[in-house]
Amino acid sequence: MSAPRTILLSVWTYLLIFGLGGLAFCLQFVLAPLTWPFDHGRRITGRLFRLAAIGVTKLNPLWDFRVHRPLPPYRPRRTVVVSNHCSQTDPFLISHLPWEMKWLGKASLFRVPILGWAMFFAGDIPVVRGDRGSAKGAMARCRRYLMRDTPVMIFPEGTRALGDEMGPFKDGAFHLAIETGADVLPIAVAGTAAALPKHDWRFGQARAYVAVGAPISTRGLTLDDLPALKDQVRTEIQALRDQITPLTG
Repeated sequence: MSAPRTILLSVWTYLLIFGLGGLAFCLQFVLAPLTWPFDHGRRITGRLFRLAAIGVTKLNPLWDFRVHRPLPPYRPRRTVVVSNHCSQTDPFLISHLPWEMKWLGKASLFRVPILGWAMFFAGDIPVVRGDRGSAKGAMARCRRYLMRDTPVMIFPEGTRALGDEMGPFKDGAFHLAIETGADVLPIAVAGTAAALPKHDWRFGQARAYVAVGAPISTRGLTLDDLPALKDQVRTEIQALRDQITPLTG
């Protein structure tokens, strides 16, 4: 693709992101005081934000984002959803999954005008990297959501992978699942790295897939079982990646 066309389509993509994100924010602003008194999981305002993300992908000629089917016959409730992390565009892909969940994300993202405000109204959870107090508070919010049967979404690598290999998984998501008795739902993404290369502001052409595995119960597990659970989930995510990566070429 020529450089001028890449720049033009990148500008169009940013207009879509902030335009649809702004529309979602305006609707959230109106609906929040009407729905939050009974919608303690902020599912309505959250789903508005995910629909805006889906709209960006549908109106963007650069991206072909798809769900790998069939999905398992499982509707997440008290569930910690974990995924590998390839790109800042992963949320646009994962939002295609047909359920609402609350995302644990970098606090800096919540300071981005419009998008950060929409993340707040969606009920997503900010965390400051390296700040133990912030991490403790974020995990407490995750626990409250889980106890209300609202799934939470965590990237256990903590940051985007630099290459094709997944980075090491941190313990937080698995500690949370065992502590609350939540299922762990492994999912995998592939193809999004090309949609927004790291350290580049320009978007790229990409076909990407998200695949969903079988839920893993933590019933009866203790924190002594955390390393084995983490290894099991990592193995499942790698297997899912191996299934969908050939489809992205």
